Amino acid sequence: MGYRIAVVGATGNVGREMLNILAERAFPVDEIAVLASRKSLGSEVSFGDRTLKTKDLDTFDFTGWDMALFAVGSEATKIYAPKAAKAGCVVIDNSSLYRYDADVPLIVPEVNPQAVHGYSKKNIIANPNCSTAQMVVALKPLHDRATIKRVVVSTYQSVSGAGKGGIDELWDQTKSIYNPTDSKPPKQFTKQIAFNVIPHIDVFMDSGETKEEWKMVAETKKIVDSKIKVTATCVRVPVFVGHSEAINIEFEDFLDEDEARDILREAPGVMVIDKREDGGYVTPIECVGDFATFISRIRQDSTIDNGLNLWCVSDNLRKGAALNAVQIAELLGRECLKKG
Repeated sequence: MGYRIAVVGATGNVGREMLNILAERAFPVDEIAVLASRKSLGSEVSFGDRTLKTKDLDTFDFTGWDMALFAVGSEATKIYAPKAAKAGCVVIDNSSLYRYDADVPLIVPEVNPQAVHGYSKKNIIANPNCSTAQMVVALKPLHDRATIKRVVVSTYQSVSGAGKGGIDELWDQTKSIYNPTDSKPPKQFTKQIAFNVIPHIDVFMDSGETKEEWKMVAETKKIVDSKIKVTATCVRVPVFVGHSEAINIEFEDFLDEDEARDILREAPGVMVIDKREDGGYVTPIECVGDFATFISRIRQDSTIDNGLNLWCVSDNLRKGAALNAVQIAELLGRECLKKG
């Protein structure tokens, strides 16, 4: 017997990717409902070899459904997630709404799978921020070996992290550069994104950091270890899909780069591509459509006693969002609901 699954926000980039991954991974689905706002009602989406029509989220009854994968913004989630949870349907939420709630587990299955048992407090599980998800997959096995004291991370985040509007803006601005009569001023981003980089993701906070940077700090502490100190600089770059991160790690104990490489090769969800030659590393364009988090450029940091540098790349629509949500659903089914 399989599960009755609802995908909320099924017409968006992440919702469609959730459907693709559920089908690819042969998730045990007995019945699936694809839900969207009234303006998208009747739109068609693909699920494996089937075509499904969206239903109205506003009138949908979650009673009798096992899990709902939410891929909508915080405002819609605030309205509909509690309804689903109250009806007995476990919500796996991709928005930021519940990530910092002490009664809601924040899960990356390769990192803190044991946290899934806390889902019953609110019947909600939170999916982390895309930039955090790929980083903690790399950090956790190294932390288990040598205990991480501090992380300094700079991100190079693709425009798909801002949704379809971000993708369209990069595409339209890039074309307009070669057509001076067709100016495309920034709307989705604060400055031109084509042929540019913007050190600003989400809103600025009183501390001077952006909300995206704060998320990486708070979520790493919640998922991996509250004692880890994290500082982040998050940058939007003119790449369609795939987030990259340059990560500097300081450990309590010495960790040799060769041992770190071996540890990461054995770590779940990680693929090490690290050759010290031209092209011996992974770039965002090469990770698109892949489930793995790719690690390259592993090397000692000689400026501190116990330091390493590495380069981390992942498909943000997959590991950073849709894949992680489906992996949580698999974990929930395997450990708690036990139907599939």
